[in-house]
Amino acid sequence: MYILRTKKAKQYITCIILLATLIILIGCTAPQNNSNVSNAETREASKEVAVIEISPSNSFELLKEGNARFIDDKAGIKDISLERRQTLTEGQHPFAIVVSCSDSRIPPEIVFDQALGDLFVVRLAGNLVDSVALGSIEYAAAVLESPLIVVMGHEKCGAVIATAKGEEVPGSIDSIVRIIQPSVEKVKAMGVAGDELYEKATDENILNSIEEIEKSPIVKELIGTGNLKILGAKYILETGEVKFFSEVD
Repeated sequence: MYILRTKKAKQYITCIILLATLIILIGCTAPQNNSNVSNAETREASKEVAVIEISPSNSFELLKEGNARFIDDKAGIKDISLERRQTLTEGQHPFAIVVSCSDSRIPPEIVFDQALGDLFVVRLAGNLVDSVALGSIEYAAAVLESPLIVVMGHEKCGAVIATAKGEEVPGSIDSIVRIIQPSVEKVKAMGVAGDELYEKATDENILNSIEEIEKSPIVKELIGTGNLKILGAKYILETGEVKFFSEVD
Protein backbone atom coordinates (compact mmCIF):
# COMPACT_ATOMS: atom_id res chain seq x y z
CA MET A 1 0.00 0.00 0.00
CA TYR A 2 2.83 2.40 0.79
CA ILE A 3 4.48 1.77 -2.57
CA LEU A 4 1.20 2.43 -4.38
CA ARG A 5 0.70 5.73 -2.57
CA THR A 6 4.28 6.76 -3.42
CA LYS A 7 3.74 6.13 -7.15
CA LYS A 8 0.55 8.20 -7.09
CA ALA A 9 2.37 10.99 -5.28
CA LYS A 10 5.11 10.98 -7.90
CA GLN A 11 2.51 11.11 -10.68
CA TYR A 12 0.78 14.00 -8.91
CA ILE A 13 4.03 15.96 -8.61
CA THR A 14 4.84 15.31 -12.28
CA CYS A 15 1.45 16.71 -13.30
CA ILE A 16 2.02 19.85 -11.23
CA ILE A 17 5.44 20.38 -12.84
CA LEU A 18 4.00 19.98 -16.34
CA LEU A 19 1.19 22.40 -15.59
CA ALA A 20 3.60 25.00 -14.22
CA THR A 21 5.82 24.63 -17.29
CA LEU A 22 2.83 25.17 -19.57
CA ILE A 23 1.84 28.35 -17.71
CA ILE A 24 5.39 29.71 -18.02
CA LEU A 25 5.49 28.97 -21.76
CA ILE A 26 2.18 30.73 -22.33
CA GLY A 27 3.43 33.73 -20.39
CA CYS A 28 6.61 33.88 -22.44
CA THR A 29 4.86 33.73 -25.79
CA ALA A 30 2.28 36.44 -24.97
CA PRO A 31 4.67 39.41 -25.41
CA GLN A 32 5.87 37.91 -28.69
CA ASN A 33 2.31 37.92 -30.05
CA ASN A 34 1.88 41.53 -28.96
CA SER A 35 5.14 42.33 -30.71
CA ASN A 36 3.85 40.76 -33.93
CA VAL A 37 0.70 42.86 -33.73
CA SER A 38 2.78 45.94 -33.10
CA ASN A 39 5.04 45.18 -36.08
CA ALA A 40 2.04 44.64 -38.31
CA GLU A 41 0.55 47.95 -37.20
CA THR A 42 3.89 49.66 -37.84
CA ARG A 43 4.05 48.23 -41.35
CA GLU A 44 0.53 49.40 -42.07
CA ALA A 45 1.35 52.88 -40.75
CA SER A 46 4.43 53.01 -42.96
CA LYS A 47 2.35 52.09 -46.01
CA GLU A 48 -0.14 54.83 -45.23
CA VAL A 49 2.63 57.40 -44.92
CA ALA A 50 4.08 56.30 -48.27
CA VAL A 51 0.71 56.73 -49.95
CA ILE A 52 0.16 60.16 -48.44
CA GLU A 53 3.62 61.43 -49.41
CA ILE A 54 3.51 60.33 -53.06
CA SER A 55 3.54 63.18 -55.60
CA PRO A 56 4.07 63.69 -59.35
CA SER A 57 7.74 64.52 -58.83
CA ASN A 58 8.72 61.55 -56.66
CA SER A 59 6.59 59.22 -58.81
CA PHE A 60 8.67 60.41 -61.76
CA GLU A 61 11.88 59.74 -59.84
CA LEU A 62 10.74 56.22 -58.95
CA LEU A 63 10.12 55.46 -62.62
CA LYS A 64 13.49 56.86 -63.70
CA GLU A 65 15.33 54.96 -60.98
CA GLY A 66 13.53 51.74 -61.88
CA ASN A 67 14.32 52.11 -65.57
CA ALA A 68 17.98 52.79 -64.73
CA ARG A 69 18.12 49.50 -62.81
CA PHE A 70 16.51 47.71 -65.75
CA ILE A 71 19.03 49.17 -68.21
CA ASP A 72 21.95 48.13 -65.97
CA ASP A 73 20.61 44.59 -65.43
CA LYS A 74 20.20 45.35 -61.74
CA ALA A 75 16.48 44.83 -61.40
CA GLY A 76 15.45 44.29 -57.80
CA ILE A 77 13.86 41.17 -56.32
CA LYS A 78 10.09 41.70 -56.35
CA ASP A 79 7.91 40.91 -53.35
CA ILE A 80 5.32 38.50 -54.78
CA SER A 81 4.86 36.71 -51.46
CA LEU A 82 1.54 35.58 -50.04
CA GLU A 83 1.82 38.34 -47.44
CA ARG A 84 2.20 40.98 -50.16
CA ARG A 85 -0.75 39.60 -52.11
CA GLN A 86 -2.88 39.53 -48.99
CA THR A 87 -1.97 43.14 -48.26
CA LEU A 88 -3.11 44.12 -51.74
CA THR A 89 -6.53 42.54 -51.18
CA GLU A 90 -7.22 45.50 -48.88
CA GLY A 91 -6.76 47.99 -51.72
CA GLN A 92 -4.28 49.41 -54.22
CA HIS A 93 -2.27 52.62 -54.33
CA PRO A 94 -0.34 52.63 -57.64
CA PHE A 95 2.06 55.57 -57.73
CA ALA A 96 1.83 56.03 -61.52
CA ILE A 97 -0.45 55.33 -64.48
CA VAL A 98 1.33 54.02 -67.58
CA VAL A 99 -0.47 54.09 -70.92
CA SER A 100 1.56 51.96 -73.30
CA CYS A 101 1.49 49.95 -76.49
CA SER A 102 0.48 46.28 -76.17
CA ASP A 103 3.79 45.24 -77.73
CA SER A 104 5.16 42.21 -75.86
CA ARG A 105 8.64 43.73 -75.73
CA ILE A 106 7.73 46.65 -73.46
CA PRO A 107 5.84 45.48 -70.34
CA PRO A 108 5.85 48.60 -68.11
CA GLU A 109 6.24 46.71 -64.80
CA ILE A 110 9.47 45.17 -66.06
CA VAL A 111 10.76 48.20 -67.96
CA PHE A 112 10.35 50.36 -64.84
CA ASP A 113 11.35 47.57 -62.43
CA GLN A 114 8.22 47.75 -60.30
CA ALA A 115 6.26 45.19 -58.29
CA LEU A 116 2.68 44.14 -57.65
CA GLY A 117 0.45 47.12 -56.94
CA ASP A 118 2.98 49.77 -58.01
CA LEU A 119 1.68 50.69 -61.48
CA PHE A 120 -1.77 51.07 -63.02
CA VAL A 121 -1.22 49.98 -66.61
CA VAL A 122 -3.49 50.66 -69.61
CA ARG A 123 -2.32 48.93 -72.78
CA LEU A 124 -3.66 49.17 -76.33
CA ALA A 125 -1.85 48.71 -79.63
CA GLY A 126 -0.22 51.97 -80.63
CA ASN A 127 -0.68 53.29 -77.06
CA LEU A 128 -4.04 54.61 -78.19
CA VAL A 129 -6.63 56.18 -75.91
CA ASP A 130 -10.26 55.32 -76.62
CA SER A 131 -13.24 55.88 -74.32
CA VAL A 132 -12.61 52.71 -72.31
CA ALA A 133 -8.92 53.47 -71.88
CA LEU A 134 -9.78 57.02 -70.83
CA GLY A 135 -12.27 55.76 -68.27
CA SER A 136 -9.59 53.50 -66.82
CA ILE A 137 -7.17 56.42 -66.62
CA GLU A 138 -9.79 58.63 -64.94
CA TYR A 139 -10.48 55.91 -62.37
CA ALA A 140 -6.81 55.55 -61.46
CA ALA A 141 -6.28 59.31 -61.26
CA ALA A 142 -9.47 60.29 -59.42
CA VAL A 143 -10.27 57.26 -57.28
CA LEU A 144 -6.87 55.66 -56.68
CA GLU A 145 -5.20 59.11 -56.65
CA SER A 146 -2.24 58.14 -58.81
CA PRO A 147 -0.42 61.45 -59.39
CA LEU A 148 1.40 60.76 -62.66
CA ILE A 149 0.37 59.60 -66.13
CA VAL A 150 3.02 58.44 -68.59
CA VAL A 151 2.08 57.74 -72.20
CA MET A 152 4.83 55.45 -73.47
CA GLY A 153 5.33 54.56 -77.12
CA HIS A 154 8.32 52.72 -78.54
CA GLU A 155 10.67 52.46 -81.49
CA LYS A 156 9.56 50.52 -84.58
CA CYS A 157 5.92 50.47 -83.54
CA GLY A 158 4.14 48.05 -85.89
CA ALA A 159 0.84 49.93 -85.68
CA VAL A 160 2.46 53.20 -86.75
CA ILE A 161 4.52 51.58 -89.52
CA ALA A 162 1.48 49.81 -90.96
CA THR A 163 -0.43 53.10 -90.96
CA ALA A 164 2.42 54.99 -92.61
CA LYS A 165 2.78 52.36 -95.33
CA GLY A 166 -0.91 52.53 -96.08
CA GLU A 167 -1.19 48.77 -96.13
CA GLU A 168 -4.58 47.11 -96.11
CA VAL A 169 -5.25 45.55 -92.72
CA PRO A 170 -7.83 42.89 -91.81
CA GLY A 171 -10.70 43.03 -89.35
CA SER A 172 -10.80 45.54 -86.53
CA ILE A 173 -7.13 46.40 -86.93
CA ASP A 174 -8.42 49.14 -89.23
CA SER A 175 -9.85 50.93 -86.17
CA ILE A 176 -6.28 51.30 -84.86
CA VAL A 177 -5.04 52.64 -88.18
CA ARG A 178 -7.79 55.25 -88.37
CA ILE A 179 -6.80 56.72 -85.00
CA ILE A 180 -3.09 56.84 -85.86
CA GLN A 181 -3.61 58.21 -89.38
CA PRO A 182 -3.81 61.94 -88.42
CA SER A 183 -0.41 61.74 -86.70
CA VAL A 184 1.13 60.10 -89.77
CA GLU A 185 -0.39 62.64 -92.15
CA LYS A 186 0.86 65.53 -90.02
CA VAL A 187 4.44 64.27 -90.21
CA LYS A 188 4.20 63.45 -93.93
CA ALA A 189 3.15 67.06 -94.55
CA MET A 190 6.58 68.08 -93.23
CA GLY A 191 8.25 66.18 -96.06
CA VAL A 192 9.54 63.40 -93.82
CA ALA A 193 9.83 59.85 -95.23
CA GLY A 194 11.26 56.39 -94.52
CA ASP A 195 12.37 55.33 -91.03
CA GLU A 196 12.37 58.96 -89.92
CA LEU A 197 8.70 59.16 -90.82
CA TYR A 198 7.92 56.12 -88.68
CA GLU A 199 9.71 57.45 -85.63
CA LYS A 200 8.45 61.02 -85.89
CA ALA A 201 4.93 59.74 -86.46
CA THR A 202 5.33 57.58 -83.36
CA ASP A 203 6.30 60.67 -81.34
CA GLU A 204 3.35 62.59 -82.76
CA ASN A 205 1.03 59.71 -81.92
CA ILE A 206 2.22 59.79 -78.31
CA LEU A 207 1.46 63.50 -78.13
CA ASN A 208 -1.95 62.89 -79.70
CA SER A 209 -2.79 60.36 -76.97
CA ILE A 210 -1.77 62.91 -74.36
CA GLU A 211 -4.12 65.45 -75.95
CA GLU A 212 -6.96 62.93 -75.78
CA ILE A 213 -6.34 62.36 -72.09
CA GLU A 214 -6.19 66.08 -71.38
CA LYS A 215 -9.68 66.53 -72.87
CA SER A 216 -11.12 64.69 -69.87
CA PRO A 217 -12.78 67.14 -67.41
CA ILE A 218 -11.66 64.89 -64.55
CA VAL A 219 -8.05 64.90 -65.68
CA LYS A 220 -8.14 68.62 -66.46
CA GLU A 221 -9.33 69.42 -62.95
CA LEU A 222 -6.65 67.28 -61.30
CA ILE A 223 -3.95 68.89 -63.44
CA GLY A 224 -5.28 72.32 -62.45
CA THR A 225 -4.89 71.53 -58.75
CA GLY A 226 -1.33 70.33 -59.28
CA ASN A 227 -2.19 66.83 -58.11
CA LEU A 228 -1.61 65.23 -61.51
CA LYS A 229 1.00 65.47 -64.27
CA ILE A 230 1.15 63.90 -67.74
CA LEU A 231 4.35 63.00 -69.59
CA GLY A 232 5.17 61.47 -72.94
CA ALA A 233 7.90 58.85 -73.22
CA LYS A 234 9.47 56.54 -75.77
CA TYR A 235 11.06 53.14 -75.17
CA ILE A 236 14.30 52.34 -77.00
CA LEU A 237 14.25 48.67 -77.94
CA GLU A 238 17.99 47.98 -78.04
CA THR A 239 19.06 49.71 -74.83
CA GLY A 240 15.89 49.42 -72.74
CA GLU A 241 15.97 53.14 -71.99
CA VAL A 242 12.76 55.09 -71.58
CA LYS A 243 13.30 58.61 -72.95
CA PHE A 244 10.88 61.09 -71.40
CA PHE A 245 9.70 64.01 -73.50
CA SER A 246 9.84 66.33 -70.48
CA GLU A 247 10.57 66.39 -66.75
CA VAL A 248 8.41 66.89 -63.67
CA ASP A 249 9.35 69.98 -61.68
